[in-house]
Amino acid sequence: MQHVWRRTTPLTRTVTAVVLVALVVAGIWWFGIRDASAASAESVTRTVAASLTTMQKSVSGSGTLTPSVHQDVSFEVTGTVNAVPVAVGQTVTVGQPLATVDTLQLTADLLQAKATLADAQAKLADASGSAQVAAAQAQVDVARSGVDTAQSAMDGATLTAPVAGLLTAVNVEVGDAVGSSAGPSASGETEAQFTIVGTDAWQVEVTVSDADVALVEVGDQAEVTLDGATEPVFGTISAIGLLSTSDTGVAAYPVTVAVTGDQEGLHDGVAAEVELVYERRTDVLTVPSLAVTTAADGTTTVQQTDADGELVDVPVTTGETSGNVTEITEGLAEGDEVVLAVFTPGTGGTGRQNQGTFPEGGFQGVPPDGGTGPVLQQGGPTNG
Repeated sequence: MQHVWRRTTPLTRTVTAVVLVALVVAGIWWFGIRDASAASAESVTRTVAASLTTMQKSVSGSGTLTPSVHQDVSFEVTGTVNAVPVAVGQTVTVGQPLATVDTLQLTADLLQAKATLADAQAKLADASGSAQVAAAQAQVDVARSGVDTAQSAMDGATLTAPVAGLLTAVNVEVGDAVGSSAGPSASGETEAQFTIVGTDAWQVEVTVSDADVALVEVGDQAEVTLDGATEPVFGTISAIGLLSTSDTGVAAYPVTVAVTGDQEGLHDGVAAEVELVYERRTDVLTVPSLAVTTAADGTTTVQQTDADGELVDVPVTTGETSGNVTEITEGLAEGDEVVLAVFTPGTGGTGRQNQGTFPEGGFQGVPPDGGTGPVLQQGGPTNG
């Protein structure tokens, strides 16, 4: 043996010695230190109180924030613009003049219509036979209609704001011809002469699938989270479209949400994520789902610590599960503490089915102090 050892290289002898030392150290740890550490370790339990919270079900969608008021306004009469007393960016009120046209031709048309009516009325007065009376009365009716049309045109010589809001477009100047003589724009479409948008009412339109639209109805609450915002604004469903707007082959319907919360700081065109809440229950008793164990026979239990400090299984009846919490309908009361985790430090922890560690700062949805947690949400699939 010594002969063989001498014939090995120095490197081989060094490696062999290192391996032998490692084996000795591993043996000492396995049979001594490990057993001592395991013997000194104690089981640790973490408890959390059953608490009341709000659970809700919703359908998700996305859309763009737009003002509820968006009105295009243009002259309906023919003429030449002689005044535009407003400008882009100006706030206008209902009935405020936006522009006027020259009334010279309109006045002449109105005078001619009134003269025609007077002549028809004179003929009616002179009619003697029933046939003449009938014919004269028809002429009076036509002439009176002409007067009404001419008067309406005269009234339309001053274009007024039909709604209050911000002027975002003014596409007419003094000297422009408006009405039928103006013709379409270069794109082939008639361009609105004025555009007014409201700044105190907003809405978001989202597209909801055929399967989900049956779950929501007008008046349901909604939560709108705007791009870049950390807190949602609230609203209600104001309209549900009856015709599908989808071009993908799957029926989907437009749902309009009117923002009812704080209107400050809202801007046209901002992307928004929307939750359409179709069911909401308050004061629901919940515990973290990790505290609940379901046996093979369907029996559901949680663990509690009795007066002697021993863990005991307590049968409970569960309701819905939302996120990381489970509803308890029977077996517990608000404030009852249940065991959330059982583990041994340093061993990785083993315990009952569904158990694990309780993160620092509390379990999501249920604070470690047992207080009322935040709203817990069950979201539907994202649509649109």
